[in-house]
Amino acid sequence: MIKGIPVVLYERTQTGSDPFNKPIYEETATTVENVLVAPSSEEEILDILNLTGRKAVYTLGIPKGDTHDWEDKDVAFFGERWHTIGMPIGGIDAMIPLSWNTKVRVERYGQQAED
Repeated sequence: MIKGIPVVLYERTQTGSDPFNKPIYEETATTVENVLVAPSSEEEILDILNLTGRKAVYTLGIPKGDTHDWEDKDVAFFGERWHTIGMPIGGIDAMIPLSWNTKVRVERYGQQAED
C-alpha cells in the first residue's frame, strides 16, 4: 500500500506594514498528512531549470481534498526546508486512481527545518 508522509506547509498572513510601507507577515506552520515525496526525474530537473532557472529536487503528490494554497510556499520534510516552484498541477479526482490528484515541485531552500 502506498502511503505518504507528513509535510509542514508554511502559510504567510500579512499582519501590517513597517514604517516604509513594506508588508509584515506572520508565518503559520500547518502539517499536511499523507503527502507523497518523489525525486524529480533528470528530464524534469532540466526542463524546470531551463524554464525557470530553478532546480526541482522533489515532486510532491498532494492528497485529494486538500484545500491549501501550495503556490510559492515554503514546506519542510526530511529535516530540511524547501520552496515550491510554479503552480500546482491538478487533475479531476474521479479520473485519477489512488489518493493523490495534485503535484507540485520543490527546490532546496537553504536552511534546516525547525524541529
